[in-house]
Amino acid sequence: MAQLLFMRETYAVTILARKTKRLQKQTGNLQLRSKLDTGISPREVLTRAIVRPTKMTLLSPINVLLSISSAFVYGMFYLLLTTFPLVFSETYGFSPGISGLTYLGIGVGNMISMTVFTLTSDRYIKARAAKGKLKPEDRLPLLIAAGPLMTAGLFWYGWSAQAHTHWIVPIIGSGLFGFGSMSFFMPVMGYLVDAFTVYAASALAANTVLRSIGGALLPLAGRSMYQTLGFGWGNSLLGFIMVGFCPFLIMLYKFGETIRVKYPIEL
Repeated sequence: MAQLLFMRETYAVTILARKTKRLQKQTGNLQLRSKLDTGISPREVLTRAIVRPTKMTLLSPINVLLSISSAFVYGMFYLLLTTFPLVFSETYGFSPGISGLTYLGIGVGNMISMTVFTLTSDRYIKARAAKGKLKPEDRLPLLIAAGPLMTAGLFWYGWSAQAHTHWIVPIIGSGLFGFGSMSFFMPVMGYLVDAFTVYAASALAANTVLRSIGGALLPLAGRSMYQTLGFGWGNSLLGFIMVGFCPFLIMLYKFGETIRVKYPIEL
């Protein structure tokens, strides 16, 4: 609700459409048109809004890679969340009400990461733009740190819970994972907006669909996995998988521009 009340419009198409209407009213010239006005009907706009994300999902290699990566990280994120009742209610004996507060660790990690990204990314983007070297991939440097941070958070959280250390220790580990996961999602969202410009909403929609599938399916294996392996080795398994994921993030940052330019998509 606060966003609806206080955030300003940033979508170029909407901003120019509003400006055009204002100028039409001021000048009386109803022939004025926005530069970004396609002239298509609302029905066609709706149809394209449905079809375009599908095209991006199937035909844009860079979007597919980012979406699959997002699905993997999102699945890991929710898989970790499924362990909180097991760890803090069954292992530490917290009541349901108090157990809900343990999610604050991962939330604080997310907020700190968002702050770090906001303060560093915009400054870096402005510096690159001043040198005339700005490109969408300039949103991705923090991506390289995201993998190791999530890996460290998984090991920390899992083995501290396994050892029944003080309850704050696994919460700190979950906060580290939260910091790492948001250090992945924020650069990816920023990249999609910069790379697809006026079609950013469609790119984000395509990413959200696959990401949500990962977030829905991976946690289904959580309880049985942890009951079999325990919190230590269960999270270690996820940590080792995340270790293998780290080089992919580096390659995505290094070769993202090549993939994007070599395989453009007509929208």
